[in-house]
Amino acid sequence: MKITDLRCAVIGKHPIVRIVTDEGLYGLGEVEFTKSYLKPWVLHFREALVGEDPTDVERVMLKIRQRGSFKPYGAAVSAIEHALWDIAGKAAGVPAYKLLGGKVRDKVRVYNGSVRQKRTGDRPEDYAADVKWMMEQPQNFFMIKQGISFHSNMKDTIEGFHYGVTQKRAGYHGAMDQGMISERGFNHMIDCVIAMKEVLGDKVSLALDCGPGWMLPDAIKFARAVEKYNLMWLEDMLTGDYVPWVNPQAYRELTTSTSTPIHTGEQIYLRHNFKELIETQAVRVIGPDPADVGGIAELKWVAEHAYMHSILMAPHGTANGLLGLGALINVCATLPANYIAFEYPTASDPWWGDLVIGLPPQIVKDSMVDLLEAPGLGLDIDAEAARRYLREEDAGFFD
Repeated sequence: MKITDLRCAVIGKHPIVRIVTDEGLYGLGEVEFTKSYLKPWVLHFREALVGEDPTDVERVMLKIRQRGSFKPYGAAVSAIEHALWDIAGKAAGVPAYKLLGGKVRDKVRVYNGSVRQKRTGDRPEDYAADVKWMMEQPQNFFMIKQGISFHSNMKDTIEGFHYGVTQKRAGYHGAMDQGMISERGFNHMIDCVIAMKEVLGDKVSLALDCGPGWMLPDAIKFARAVEKYNLMWLEDMLTGDYVPWVNPQAYRELTTSTSTPIHTGEQIYLRHNFKELIETQAVRVIGPDPADVGGIAELKWVAEHAYMHSILMAPHGTANGLLGLGALINVCATLPANYIAFEYPTASDPWWGDLVIGLPPQIVKDSMVDLLEAPGLGLDIDAEAARRYLREEDAGFFD
């Protein structure tokens, strides 16, 4: 089998990768909806792929893996890798998880991810109302993650929140505020945590997506202050999102200063850049994204290495879309006992549910998702239904 073409179309907000072969099989991969500008970056790998056997996934990846980078530019490589596994599974007639070593679990645990509504504000009572709404959703999530501090609007809406430069309406995803947090800002965050925990109690766990943007002394002080609330983790306080470095030494100082678990990793590309973070015990939880880290096999290698060092695993994925959900389900089915849950992605536009084939009407039940048993990543796109969303330049995407 040989690859005859690599195609990419932006459907809605997502760049969708389609690898075509001379035997009629094709594979699909999806890039986060926040990265619609990456179509040209995907297509520049075409020359490297055409003529290769897509079922030799690792051999193909050796040609392109070194040409990716930290978020967002690892996304193109990652989506191509997903499409290769999709073809490999179809060629073998088995779900992709079978080719990754087989399943460890029959159902995969998820947390709320993109199941959320716009908060009414950034006051403690707004946070309390928001988690109450999340608790009432039919997915019955075991855990809710909320954005605070630099990963929320409170950095703008709470007067004098911090002493750094504030980027007002920066106009692109990934702009980062940074600076020492004021006493007023610090106390406001604590009040929001208290308000949420009063609603959640010990029935539903709480994690906080915090940044990046914190200075280390503030991060240490906050992590210690919330120890009594038994949070699942504090995420991306020092680096994360679109920060193209890791800073494991600072993370290790934060981690060793508190019993509150510290989490990072969604922006990191390749296992090599997790090495020091894991081997120095710099964090308690890592969260690589299969759509950014270099693919699903790459995520599994990171998870296994973390397992050997007693570091927990909670993959990122909130913006990965429904095809990205298929990739997450397949790889998380194979992960070792350090796996907690992945961040559940929903459709970025309501019509995606009419395009994607292979998902049940209710995907999440009691915070669990059933494995997809169709060959490959288990999902497909209805070409006829999707054509109405194609741009003129992408008219031949499904041919």
